[in-house]
Amino acid sequence: MKRAAKKSSRKARPLAKASTAGRRVLGFSNQGKQEEPKSPLPAQHQKKPGIEARMQPRPHYRAPLYKGSGKLQDKVALITGGDSGIGRAVAVLFAREGADVALVYLESEKVDAEETLRAVEEEGRRAMLIAGDVSDPGFCRDAVEMTLDEFGHLDILVNNAAYQQHQESLEELSEEQWDKTFRTNIYGYFYMAKFAIPHLQEGSAIINCGSITGLEGSAQLLDYSATKGAIHAFTKSLAQNLVEKGIRVNCVAPGPVWTPLNVADKSAKDVAQHGAKQPMKRPAQPEEVAPAFVFFASEADSSYITGEVLTLLGGETTAA
Repeated sequence: MKRAAKKSSRKARPLAKASTAGRRVLGFSNQGKQEEPKSPLPAQHQKKPGIEARMQPRPHYRAPLYKGSGKLQDKVALITGGDSGIGRAVAVLFAREGADVALVYLESEKVDAEETLRAVEEEGRRAMLIAGDVSDPGFCRDAVEMTLDEFGHLDILVNNAAYQQHQESLEELSEEQWDKTFRTNIYGYFYMAKFAIPHLQEGSAIINCGSITGLEGSAQLLDYSATKGAIHAFTKSLAQNLVEKGIRVNCVAPGPVWTPLNVADKSAKDVAQHGAKQPMKRPAQPEEVAPAFVFFASEADSSYITGEVLTLLGGETTAA
């Protein structure tokens, strides 16, 4: 494979600020109760890839009820799609648990990536930004090497970057879209794992982001659902392949989550109803999904768990 030129990045800088976990932020009341917006949400639509800073209401990612305990102390994590949504919330909680993070993002999402970097720094940990496209194998190789150059080692890989586009029928689904979805959602996971594994030691973890659509299917997300099903199978197979090396591989498969991925895909009318069919009558907030990634990343919590696909569905049990 041809080696791609290295993409731009922002070097990590050391900080020693205290965690912001205890302060009042969106989604947290003075009485300690989590406050998450329910459907219907404000109707809205954005051009792809979608910018979290423009969403209303803003997704909740700071997880004010979550208290770190050093589960990932001095670990290094590489997170694709780390600029926003689930990836941002995971980065914040990893930092709260003591990890430094490298964040892979698309150049068009820089405004979100910069906010995530600041949020990690506010937790007292270091972060670096790596701009590029995970569908490019050369970039994936470079992203791993840049992480190693900056932090010296790699302990956790989070495959989270994704592309989705609704289509009414198979006839409307172009070969170009099919190829783009697979190259981002499954080839990207393959490339990142392939280049990261030689640098992972016993006790390391790979965490993939799946989806309810990979279990139930979706009439208007034919390609996306197929990639998520592939990710679930890839997780189980890679877990078997790496078990003797002591590297755990697991998958988090959420239902609807309030992220830019959806406002940049669905119509404004459909965005307003995002998550309304779940028993909890709302989509998950990224901060509600991120603790599952901490669980799979932490040896203290999941040293005997590999090859699992964990569903987070807001009360839905038919797909679990």
